[in-house]
Amino acid sequence: MPTMRCLSLTVLALTTLGTPAAALIVPMKGWVPVNGDANLWTDAGGGCLLREERSGQAFPVLASQDEALTFAGKLRAQLSKNVSGVVTQPVDRAGFWAVLAAYDYREGGATYKVAQLYLSDAGILRTVTGSSAEGHKNECVNAMREFIRYLAN
Repeated sequence: MPTMRCLSLTVLALTTLGTPAAALIVPMKGWVPVNGDANLWTDAGGGCLLREERSGQAFPVLASQDEALTFAGKLRAQLSKNVSGVVTQPVDRAGFWAVLAAYDYREGGATYKVAQLYLSDAGILRTVTGSSAEGHKNECVNAMREFIRYLAN
């Protein structure tokens, strides 16, 4: 799974953009906290990792699709400097917008598929990040991606 370096790169990208990062996760059924950390969860088989973070940086609510598209473009440009296959898209969250990013992260000869949601939580950026090893076929992969795409808010 991606290490703190991967998450640090994301925070670095957000810092460069002048935006914040934060976290708070609702666990999925059958997932357990890693070492008791309520912001870091794994499935029972250990094939997927889900992390929620808050940076404390200000991050205004993305009130329109256009605002989310603008942020998505800046985020894609920043992430592309450090990871590959970056795709970003706005996602509607019932009255506000978030941005979903997907990318490949390489570390120690392994490649990880990452899905990351960027949203404003009371004016602070919160990220929900899910990762799994490339080629991992466990059920957790689709469930994790669906959670990030449709349910995390």
